[in-house]
Amino acid sequence: MPITPRQTLPVAAGIGLRAPHLRYVEGTRPQVGWFEVHSENYFADGGPAIRALEELRTDYPLSLHGVGMSLGSSDPLDRVHLAKLKRLVDRIEPALVSEHLCWSGVGGRHFNDLLPLPYTEEALAHVSTRVAQVQEALGRELLVENVSTYLGFAGATIPEWEFVTEVVRRSGCRLLLDVNNIHVNAVNHGFDADRYLDAVPPEVVAEIHLAGFDASGACLIDTHGAPVAPDVWALFGRAIARFGPLPTLIEWDLDIPALAVLQEEAVKAQAILDEHHVVAR
Repeated sequence: MPITPRQTLPVAAGIGLRAPHLRYVEGTRPQVGWFEVHSENYFADGGPAIRALEELRTDYPLSLHGVGMSLGSSDPLDRVHLAKLKRLVDRIEPALVSEHLCWSGVGGRHFNDLLPLPYTEEALAHVSTRVAQVQEALGRELLVENVSTYLGFAGATIPEWEFVTEVVRRSGCRLLLDVNNIHVNAVNHGFDADRYLDAVPPEVVAEIHLAGFDASGACLIDTHGAPVAPDVWALFGRAIARFGPLPTLIEWDLDIPALAVLQEEAVKAQAILDEHHVVAR
């Protein structure tokens, strides 16, 4: 039987909790709606990091966000990795558990990147089966996140938005919708970001991510190292208008500033969520 999470995420803006802020958060318990952490950083059986997370779960709703499952790889599922994730999930009892819809390793070699899938029927069947297998192993629902991409495959036959929503339908998972990634991909590949939003059924979206990108080169790069861009804030507003207010995370992973900077970004996200709460009433 599927496990019912002990926690639920509030319909509020949260922050991705990273190591530079952990001690500050432990000591001050700042006003933040919820936190999300990278699962792999807490796979150890003991130590100060996992102890801190266990303490924080008493004061904040938590979400676990994975970066290393390599859901789309042609290698067999990494059962050791999956067992570590399940142990962490059982220990922390997070509100949500998520992973990226991508691959990051093959032939036993792991790459430090979230690499794109070819949007084909073969890849769709393969990754949908693997998502279902992960959910079965965890005994609970998984969210999958749409990723940023910088190239397309010549053999692709399915638009990204149809591929993502069909994975959700076939596997029974739900979607972590990264609005920044939609904008990045729309610019890089020349499609309409609103067409993407319109293709996603509102009932499958469980969480939203926001982050910054780098625009200094030939394409947009999803760096998680800058404030959310104005175009992404606008797209977020349109996403919330379509899907309704949802738990929304501010991510920042490169050149991480003071927590107060992330809190300011969270305040902006919360204002948009609150605006649509009022409209919904």
